[in-house]
Amino acid sequence: MRKYLPALVALPVLVLLAGCGGPTLIDYAEHWWGLGICGTIVLIMDVIAIIEISDSDRTFGGKVIWVLVLIFFPVGGLIIYYFFGR
Repeated sequence: MRKYLPALVALPVLVLLAGCGGPTLIDYAEHWWGLGICGTIVLIMDVIAIIEISDSDRTFGGKVIWVLVLIFFPVGGLIIYYFFGR
C-alpha cells in the first residue's frame, strides 16, 4: 500500500487543481473519447509513468513531485521524465 501512496495523495490534488487552466491529465481522463489517437496515447503513457513512479525506489517527496509534473504537463512531463527521471 505504501508504494501507491504518492498516487493516492496526488488524486485529491488532481481534483482540486483541475480547473486551473490548460489541459491537465484530469482533463485528458475526463474527455478521453474526444482526444484522438495521440491524446489517448499520451493518457496511457502518463498512467504507465505514474505507476512506474509509484513502484520506484524514490523518496516519497520525489514521487509526489514527478507525479505532479506529469499531471500538470502531460506531454512535456513525459519527455522530461523519459530523459531525467529514469
